[in-house]
Parts: sequence; C-alpha cells; structure tokens
Amino acid sequence: MTDTKRFLTRAEAADYIASKGAPISKNTLQKFATVGGGPIYRRFGNKSLYRAEDLDAWLAAKMGAPMRSTSVAA
Repeated sequence: MTDTKRFLTRAEAADYIASKGAPISKNTLQKFATVGGGPIYRRFGNKSLYRAEDLDAWLAAKMGAPMRSTSVAA
C-alpha cells in the first residue's frame, strides 16, 4: 500500500498508475507535464513529484463511463 502523503518520482508515479490497471510510461507523464492534461505535480529542484491522491483523482477523471456495448451512444 502506498503512503498517500509520500511524494512519488515520475517513474514511481508511472508504476503507481500502472498498478491501478492503466499502463502509462514516465515519458508520457513528462509529455503531459509539457503540453498539459496530466496529473498535478510539484517541483522540487529539477525533480517532478506526485502525490498518490492526485494520481487517483486524475485517473478517475480520465476514466470513461461504464458501458455494456460499443454501440451505445454517449
């Protein structure tokens, strides 16, 4: 279990998200940090640090609604 108060490095954040079933690379997180659309992060010197609760919130916001069929209109 991850301590939600602990800061995670970008690589650890990618592993954390993947452990939730949504594979993502640290390079994709870097891209999101550059162009926007990614989870909240904080800077500490030259490091980007993430909190588990921010990653969970971002993942939940990105998740689509439950569906039973691809033919159901959104």
